[in-house]
Amino acid sequence: MPGPHLSRLDPRYGDDPTPASWARTDQLLADAELYWLSTVRADGRPHVTPLIGAWFDDRFHFVSGAREQKVHNLAVNPQVAVTTGANAWAAGTDVVLEGTAQRLTEPAQLQAFADATFAKYGEAWQFTVHGDVVGDGDHAAWVFAVAPAKVLTFGKDPHAQTAHLFG
Repeated sequence: MPGPHLSRLDPRYGDDPTPASWARTDQLLADAELYWLSTVRADGRPHVTPLIGAWFDDRFHFVSGAREQKVHNLAVNPQVAVTTGANAWAAGTDVVLEGTAQRLTEPAQLQAFADATFAKYGEAWQFTVHGDVVGDGDHAAWVFAVAPAKVLTFGKDPHAQTAHLFG
């Protein structure tokens, strides 16, 4: 995986003098069970929702029904933030990924998503590709991928903030 073109510790936000490695951040993104997707509504109000996802091929992948609020938001503004981490002040590591969501429609891309989510979550999230969607009928859903522009890694105990910049 190519990773970021620059990783930089911001000394204003912590006590740890060592930047978080991209390898560690990459693993945190891959291993997370739950993510939070932040989009922006057409009127500028934020919209945040928890979801499952899969980090592979240097992108974060998620699924959404075509009629869900996040899909309406992405049609107006595809810029998103994806967050994951630990709900604790002095334990764990938080990650914030900023980038642009793009809908995937190629069957091979959709199958890769279906395979990755099945490998990660098991039968609870088993998707079947049907044309340019996964699922069918009332359960058809779109798959999106977010290529990172910037990923922030927030270490805790000791606290630190590392920016990983892409592009």
